[in-house]
Order: sequence, then C-alpha cells, then structure tokens
Amino acid sequence: MTQEERMSCLIAALIEEDERYQGLTIPGGYEDKKHLLRGLMNVRPPRPVDPEVLTLQDEFLQEELKHKGVVGLEDLKSVEPQIYLWKGDITRLKVGAIVNAANDQMLGCFVPRHHCIDNAIHTFAGMQLRQDCAKLMAEQNGPEPTGQAKMTKAYNLPCQYVLHTVGPIVYHHVTKRDRELLASCYRSCLEVADAHHLKSIAFCCISTGVFHFPNELAAKIAVDTVKQYLKETGSGIEVVFDVFKELDEQIYQSILGSGQNSH
Repeated sequence: MTQEERMSCLIAALIEEDERYQGLTIPGGYEDKKHLLRGLMNVRPPRPVDPEVLTLQDEFLQEELKHKGVVGLEDLKSVEPQIYLWKGDITRLKVGAIVNAANDQMLGCFVPRHHCIDNAIHTFAGMQLRQDCAKLMAEQNGPEPTGQAKMTKAYNLPCQYVLHTVGPIVYHHVTKRDRELLASCYRSCLEVADAHHLKSIAFCCISTGVFHFPNELAAKIAVDTVKQYLKETGSGIEVVFDVFKELDEQIYQSILGSGQNSH
C-alpha cells in the first residue's frame, strides 16, 4: 500500500466515525490530503480506535519518519560536556526522551495543524498518545500542575518516551514564581528521566511562544538549571537543547558557545 493509499484509508476511517464530517470534501492533491489527515487527527478526542486503523496509522507515520530522517546523538556535536545544541524538528530525535511543552489539560493541541510543539508531538506519535494522556488525567482528576513532569510512551516517534511538562504562563511581567516554576519544569524532567535510567533527554524551549516567557531569560534558566542539576547529582544523562527558531539558536549559542550543528 502506498502512502497516499494509507492516507485515503485513514481519512475515510476518521470521517466515518464522526457524523460532523459526513459529506466533507476530500482534496485531490497529496499535500492537501496530508494536511486534512493531520487536522482530523488533531481534533479527534481520546476515544478507542479500531486496531486496524491504528496499524494503518502506525505504518503511515513510520514511513513519514523514514522520509524525514532520524537524528541521534552520534549526529550531534557537544558544546559542553553532556550538553548539545541542535536546531531542528524534535520529533526526529532518537534520544531517551523528548520534552513536550504541554497545557494543563495534557491532551495535546486540538487546533488543526497548529504550529506548536504539542501539536507536532501528538501528530507524529499517533493517536495513542492522546489516549495515554487522557488516562493520566483521569487518574489525577484535575489539571496538571505547573512545573512537574509526566512520562508516556512515544509510539511512532524515534525517542523512547515523551516527558510532558506545563510551563508558567507570563501575563504581564516575569515574577520570581515564574522563574522558579520554569526551573522546576527542567529539573522535574531530568529527575523523571534519571529515575527511569534514561541516557539522554531533549528539551524544547519551554514556556516561550504562546506562553510569553521571554526567550533569552528562559534559555538562561534552562541552561543554569540543567548545569546545576548535573553538578549536584553527578548524573550522566546527556542533554540536548533543541531549538526551532533562529532567534533561540542565537540565544543558546551565546550562552553555550558555538559548537552546535543543525539539520
């Protein structure tokens, strides 16, 4: 079965299970179909999925990953002992865990094809990830507190696990509490990763973007927290700071040095 055939079958299955989409026009172009599939997956609630649909989805996502290419630590250059800087798509990284900047509902981004990291991670992990997150949220019966971390499987991502953390939202100016909570996000993720004996972790730029934490200050807190943790604990975990924007790459370069590479 070709990728386009897989897409067509998945689109049909997702439309069939929701009466709101009956009569939806299916585009003819390959990329337009891919956009539609991603949008349908993004808005799908965490309900059971037909096993045959999941198998088809997994085949599709694994083929997409082959096309994008997997990036491992051996492809990166350390900028300091145990620390790497990489500009690229975090869903390509083959590490112990990647960090997802989640919201307090922890179910992923429901905005079709939104450009946030939460949307990307849920899209390329697959529909199983939202189901796992829903189970975690049902068990705790309330929103996820800021500054903590929870682990799930990674499913169709090349990493082993996903660590979900809710960063602080800056409303007017950065408070002392905002700084403390952001540092707690990084430390909590490291603690969970070490507790599960993971050898590496990749951080996104937590709380920047729509959460409005200033990029430069966020990067400084991230680097300071990671370095302090490694020094205090003697942990051997290797840490990747993954950036997607050129601005963040420049900021981290100024803090860490200029030995990074990008793909």
